[in-house]
Amino acid sequence: MSGAVGIGGGAAMVDLRETLVVKLGGTTLSEQRGVLGEIAGAARRGPVVVVHGGGQRLGEWLDRLGVASRFEEGLRVTDEAAIEVTAAVLRGAVNTELVAALQGLGCDAVGLSGVDGGLLAGRRLPAMGLVATVAAVRRDLLAALLAAGHVPVVAPLALDEDGIACNVNADDVAAGIARGIGARRLVLLTDTDGILDAIGRRIPTLTAAGAESLIGAGVIATGMVPKVRAALRALDGDPAAVAVIADGSAERALARALDDPAFGTRFGPAVEATAR
Repeated sequence: MSGAVGIGGGAAMVDLRETLVVKLGGTTLSEQRGVLGEIAGAARRGPVVVVHGGGQRLGEWLDRLGVASRFEEGLRVTDEAAIEVTAAVLRGAVNTELVAALQGLGCDAVGLSGVDGGLLAGRRLPAMGLVATVAAVRRDLLAALLAAGHVPVVAPLALDEDGIACNVNADDVAAGIARGIGARRLVLLTDTDGILDAIGRRIPTLTAAGAESLIGAGVIATGMVPKVRAALRALDGDPAAVAVIADGSAERALARALDDPAFGTRFGPAVEATAR
């Protein structure tokens, strides 16, 4: 199936396979200024979708409001009280700040969550409360925004099978969008230099089998587990697809994640798990 789309009125054709999907790391706007500048530059060259989390900011608000936090396998268990705060912080404060910052950099950013326009259909995870994983993506909505020259900035919420808003891990959202539109470049920015082995060395490339082995051994643990599994899901067997987990605080983080094999950890159908 072709990835090229155009949306009426003479809008430019966009090859969705060439879309760059970036999941932002960092907890404050100041920590992300460099990457946001890189995203604005990338958007002038081709289609970009941005996904953000905000776990630390959300945790601070939950603590402030007396709403307890609990995690299972790196995912935040979310009840009815927590989902209200989640939507307010992620779709409200964090999303708005990022869109404003990108607009200030000359980037035509549009803020939305997975709930808006039914962008993300979620499948509820058992025993996690109002937490879902991405089951489907409304491809035509993203295609229309990208063809019109916009940069969607997506907060990690989705509608479950009953139309209820749920919290979704932001890495899962980025991977789900990449897979849903057939994007061949996914960058998951975090606060570490990719995946580290048992003695703290960066692993430059990793296969699915190698990743599961490290998860089983406890080398990949807590919040890195959903990040790694999201990167692997995004590939969807496409031999041209690459997913990268890299340090978002480093200088030229986005450019290096895309082009520098000595930076971060890369996932792809043909890579072998080796340590530097």
